[in-house]
Order: sequence, then structure tokens, then C-alpha cells
Amino acid sequence: MNRPRRVGLPWYASENYEALRASLLDGSKLPPHYETWRIATEQMEREVQRSGVEVVRVPIEPAAFAAWCARARASGDASGRALYAAEVVAYTNKA
Repeated sequence: MNRPRRVGLPWYASENYEALRASLLDGSKLPPHYETWRIATEQMEREVQRSGVEVVRVPIEPAAFAAWCARARASGDASGRALYAAEVVAYTNKA
């Protein structure tokens, strides 16, 4: 099985974090504080990078993500964010 060379990592800006937590279907599963989320996500990012995979941070902005979900008929949860990030990375690989 081939491991991807690049993966998209849904990334939240601190100024959007509260709005995202409120608007995402699974927002209540995210840590209540941005810094807690950021520290845990950066640790996971480093682990993936150590395995030789490039990690591309894909910004998740509330309005843009909601519009993409509507167009793609995707859910506004973790699986939808992962799909969105993968699509952005795939598109940038072609560009």
C-alpha cells in the first residue's frame, strides 16, 4: 500500500475557532480553547511529518467551508473537513 506524500490538515485560525465550534456538526467535540486544540494538532502534525509525509495546513473558514459543504453535499463534521482538506491538496498538486 502506498502512503501519500502529502496530506491536508484542516487548520483553524484563532479568530475563527469559536465560530467554527458553534457551526460545525461536531463542534462540541473540539476542545473548548483554541490553544488546547492548536497544541494537540501541532503534535499530531509533527508525528505525521516524522513518518515522511508532508503536511499541508488547509485553512477552514466558516463561510467558505459551509459553502463548500453545500456544493459538495458533504457533512460539516470531521469527515467533511478531512475531505475538504484532501480536495484542496489534490487541487494544489495539479496546479
